[in-house]
Amino acid sequence: MPDQPRVYIFWDNSNIFISARTVAEQREGIEGRQGVRIQFDHLLDLALAGRRLARAIAVGSIPPELREVWDKLKAPGVDIELYERGQSSGKEQGLDQCLQTHMLRALSDEDVPQIAVLLTGDGAGYDDGVGFHADLERMKKKGWGVEVLAWKRTCRKSLREWADGVGVFVPLEDFYDSITFVEEHRRTSTRVNLRDRRTASPESTPSAAELQEEVRRMRSKAKKEEEQNRQLEDRIRSKDETIKQLKARVRNSEDTRHITKRARQRKKRGHKK
Repeated sequence: MPDQPRVYIFWDNSNIFISARTVAEQREGIEGRQGVRIQFDHLLDLALAGRRLARAIAVGSIPPELREVWDKLKAPGVDIELYERGQSSGKEQGLDQCLQTHMLRALSDEDVPQIAVLLTGDGAGYDDGVGFHADLERMKKKGWGVEVLAWKRTCRKSLREWADGVGVFVPLEDFYDSITFVEEHRRTSTRVNLRDRRTASPESTPSAAELQEEVRRMRSKAKKEEEQNRQLEDRIRSKDETIKQLKARVRNSEDTRHITKRARQRKKRGHKK
C-alpha cells in the first residue's frame, strides 16, 4: 500500500493575526480587537486535520513585544523564520518571499506530489505571475493537493475562488472560537471540531506494480483487438470470395442464355430453308 501523502504548512502569521483583529472587533467589540490572540496549537491542528506533517514553516516580524508570542508558536513544532521591520517604513520585509522560497523548495525536493496548506489571505502579485497564488498554481500543476486557510472577509477573491475550485478553501471564520482567544481570561478557545473540515488530495501517482498491471492490460487489449481485426479480415475475404462466386454464376447464367438464344435462332433459320 502506498504511503499516505504528507502535509506541508506555509504560515503567514502576521496576515492571519491582523485579519483576526478585524473579525474580533465585529464579533466581540473593541475589547475583542485589542485582546484577541491566535491559539497556535489549535490553528495547527486545523491546518493538519489529522494527517502526517512533513513540515510547518511560519514567518513573521520581531518587534520585542512579540517575542513571547513567537515562543508559543514554536512550541507545537513549527519552524519559525523572523524578519525585522523596515527602519523607515515600519513594514515587514521579505516575509512573502521567504514562504514562496520554502514552497518552491518543497516542490523541488519531493518526487511524489504531497499536500500544500497555505495560511494567509494575501493573493497579491498573481497578475504578474508572482506571489503565493502563482506558486500554489505551480504546485497544483505538478499534482499537489492545495488548501488555503484564510479569513474570508480579507482573502483576495481570486485566490479564494481558485482554491475552492481546484482544491479546498477553509474560511477561518467557521473556526473563530477555536483558533482565537481573548487575553485576560475574557474568552478561552474551544476545542477544534474537524468533522466538517474538507481536505484536498494530490493526484495519484501509480506504483511500479500498478504501472506493470497497466502495461499488461494494454498488451492484452492490443492482442484482443489484433485478433478481432484478423477475424474481420477473414470475414471480408470470405465475403469477397462469395461475391466472386456469385458474379461467376451470373456470368455463366448469362452465357447459357446467350448460347440457347443463338441455338434457337439457328434452328429457326434451318426450318425456313
